[in-house]
Amino acid sequence: MKVMLAGATGLVGAQVLQQLLDDPRCDAVVAPTRRAVALADPALFNPVVDFEQLPADADWRAVDAVICALGSTIKQAGSRERFARIDHDYPLQVATLARARGANAFVLNSAMGASATSRIFYNQVKGRVEQDLRRLDYPSLTLVRPGLIGGERSERRTGEHLASLVLGALGPVLPRAWRINPSERIAAAMVEAALAPRPGAHVVASTDLV
Repeated sequence: MKVMLAGATGLVGAQVLQQLLDDPRCDAVVAPTRRAVALADPALFNPVVDFEQLPADADWRAVDAVICALGSTIKQAGSRERFARIDHDYPLQVATLARARGANAFVLNSAMGASATSRIFYNQVKGRVEQDLRRLDYPSLTLVRPGLIGGERSERRTGEHLASLVLGALGPVLPRAWRINPSERIAAAMVEAALAPRPGAHVVASTDLV
């Protein structure tokens, strides 16, 4: 299979990239990024792109499946508008262009609590992109909804770091829904959904990623 990965430079995306390259079911990975990835592999094509102006006619958009690990925080993005652009508009654009070129499976790294009607803006944006992706008529759509993601990021997210310390210490006594989801487990669920796509729309809950 040929798989497109959007968000290969992030915590989960980097894990997805390595797992795809290690999986014999995957012949090639197309990983469009804003900056080149620090990885060389004959199976990897890494076009450097501007997600504000994605090329609609690029040949590399013809793939079997797409994994989207794009994501930010409101603080990191700088504003609610910019956050919505990164977490809603970019994934939807990637999905739309890939579907037009024949992609049959799409996998999104979403979030626990995603709902278009949520009063929490973060969850509302995640819910809206899920809702809009369902309208693209992908034969296989998988929405992965992790809780707090475990792993070392290249940039420090103070709130996540403090929460991970608390939840890490309390992990054994917490309900499964509140435990940390390791980035490699999230990546593995996304890779499996892309390389062995099931017909229809599916949700992978945080309790499945502990």
